[in-house]
Amino acid sequence: MANEKMWAGRFAKALDKEADDFNSSLHFDNRMYKQDIEGSMAHAAMLAATGIISAADAESIIAALGEILGDIQSGKLSLCGDGEDIHMFVEAELTRRIGDAGKRLHTARSRNDQVAVDVRLYLREEAQGIVSMLKGLIGVIAEQAEKNTETVMPGYTHLQRAQPIVFAHHLLAYAMMFMRDVDRIEDAVKRMNLSPLGSCALAGTTYPTDRAMEAKALGFDGITRNSIDGVSDRDFCVELLAAFATVMMHLSRFSEEIILWCSWEFKFVELDDSYTTGSSIMPQKKNPDIAELVRGKTGRVYGDLLAMLTVLKGLPLAYNKDMQEDKEAIFDAIDTVKQCLTVFPPMLAGMRVCKENMLAAAQKGFINATDLADYLTKKGLPFRTAYKISGQAVAYCIKEGKVLDSLTLEEYRGLCPQVDEGVYEAIDLYTCVTKRISAGGTGPDSVKAQLAFVKEFLEA
Repeated sequence: MANEKMWAGRFAKALDKEADDFNSSLHFDNRMYKQDIEGSMAHAAMLAATGIISAADAESIIAALGEILGDIQSGKLSLCGDGEDIHMFVEAELTRRIGDAGKRLHTARSRNDQVAVDVRLYLREEAQGIVSMLKGLIGVIAEQAEKNTETVMPGYTHLQRAQPIVFAHHLLAYAMMFMRDVDRIEDAVKRMNLSPLGSCALAGTTYPTDRAMEAKALGFDGITRNSIDGVSDRDFCVELLAAFATVMMHLSRFSEEIILWCSWEFKFVELDDSYTTGSSIMPQKKNPDIAELVRGKTGRVYGDLLAMLTVLKGLPLAYNKDMQEDKEAIFDAIDTVKQCLTVFPPMLAGMRVCKENMLAAAQKGFINATDLADYLTKKGLPFRTAYKISGQAVAYCIKEGKVLDSLTLEEYRGLCPQVDEGVYEAIDLYTCVTKRISAGGTGPDSVKAQLAFVKEFLEA
């Protein structure tokens, strides 16, 4: 039979067509064709080196696998078809080309350890790509921050104006988040970078294999130490999905702020027309759809993480067919994160900062009230007393329709006799920013140090 399964010897009947389609994973695991072929090449070389198959057979296998890889990449060989999975597709094509030598490739190997190594190789490569994209985003953030080291804006807590900061300080908070995301992904890859190849179905093999040779050839740091764990472990998928979900959470938070800042209620920034859309009925609209989609797609990646955890939560050792469901979840998360990291950096790079609007907002809301309290404390008042007087000054301003900067010296002295002309410099917004000298704060030296830290990270 042309479409006979590799495992057909045990069965008297062919698999039902609908069941066959349901069982097949070729339509989504075919993206791992390169990793599957690379793993098979390493396996063939090891089989020959240990004398399990002849050198001539290994040479034929490796040469044919190279041809298959080239044909797939050129489009000469289509990955469509009725194959059960990418492993069987490649093996069937190999056997079709070189005959019995191709049938020897699967000696001392199972699809259980084969798919485990394919997924690790694929995720290792994709993780490196996402790390590179994150670094690109961090670089754009640093560039925008460098342009806005003196752009005063209100900092917020509870979405209420709280204290004056510079826009660079706010942007660099996101740089720190994405830097941690890079660390998380790289850390997960370190734990993932062990080869399960040679674990076979679950118990190892009777052949004198050299697992370390295969691991080295494939760029792994070593081998998995337990063959059952080697084929059943998907912790690395969970770890990477958790890291990707955290990336999306950070992108979503940033998107939410950009969406708010774009609104007429804030008008702190304006996105380039290339990253906004209009309305079908309201001609005045300029909608931040790209940022909104990033925010929305975060839910997809959260769902992928939850799907993976749910698939794994009740599985006995070792391999179970349920584990075929790992790939669509992790593949979707990778595609979604990459898609978002493709559009977000240029959107941010083209964003125009409305500095005057930021400053105008900072001048309202009494965000220099803490600085008034600090000024009074330096005059010898206990902080809690100074805090109360500052609060009374705010209440007075609200009643009189004033701001702290516009109160007369007499009005201030009516609240606290110790106040002198120095109060106006103390509560000036630029003074409020520049005098925040603590490490990590919004002061000029601190922001400069944060920028240097980010650039050092990118250059490392």
